[in-house]
Amino acid sequence: MHNGTVDDLVIVGQVGQSLDGRIATATGHSKYINCPAGIEHLHRLRALVDIVVVGVGTALADNPQLTVRQVAGPHPARAVIDPRGRLGANARLFADDGVRRLLITAEGSRVTPPPGVEIIALPATDGNIAPSAIAASLKRAGMRRILIEGGADTVSRFIAARCLDRLHVTVAPIMLGVGGPGIELPPLERADQAHRMPVRVHRIEDDVLFDCDLSGQRVMLGVAKKST
Repeated sequence: MHNGTVDDLVIVGQVGQSLDGRIATATGHSKYINCPAGIEHLHRLRALVDIVVVGVGTALADNPQLTVRQVAGPHPARAVIDPRGRLGANARLFADDGVRRLLITAEGSRVTPPPGVEIIALPATDGNIAPSAIAASLKRAGMRRILIEGGADTVSRFIAARCLDRLHVTVAPIMLGVGGPGIELPPLERADQAHRMPVRVHRIEDDVLFDCDLSGQRVMLGVAKKST
């Protein structure tokens, strides 16, 4: 978490899901799929990074605070990816509590951020901003350790764009049936075309954490590491 292997950035994605690969029920309810210790792990991740990032869908559905409450540690900066300016000024992640707050939106969008919220306007294609552009803009804003906390669509976009160093998937021993899907990537014709990554597995009470190393396929986004 402290030292990147590809460049000077460390970008981690996080997903909590059920055994059948769902992040929410069919009605959108998701609190809480993972056990209390799994929530502590998420807060510990927040305390270790410079900034935590969510997509606007997650911000609208869950209205998260994105602060550190379950463990000791500093609050990270907070950012929402909101290309069309859909999130209201009263969202809890915009609360003025002394940390930096950023709104990442599409160039040309007519959005007025709440007082004190920094705005980053980036090119968008079909309403989506490239993960590489988001990561590069956060680096320019002084962020080196970045947590992409959700939702699954945002994390999936960062995986597909090869913009994650690590991926934490916390699986709970429950089944939700039809509901919000977890990670979704472009289709492959053959199973042997899939990238097989190094992984460490940890028990967190009843949950199982898959700590996946994606650095082998990560594109360069910051200053390259010098060979020694």
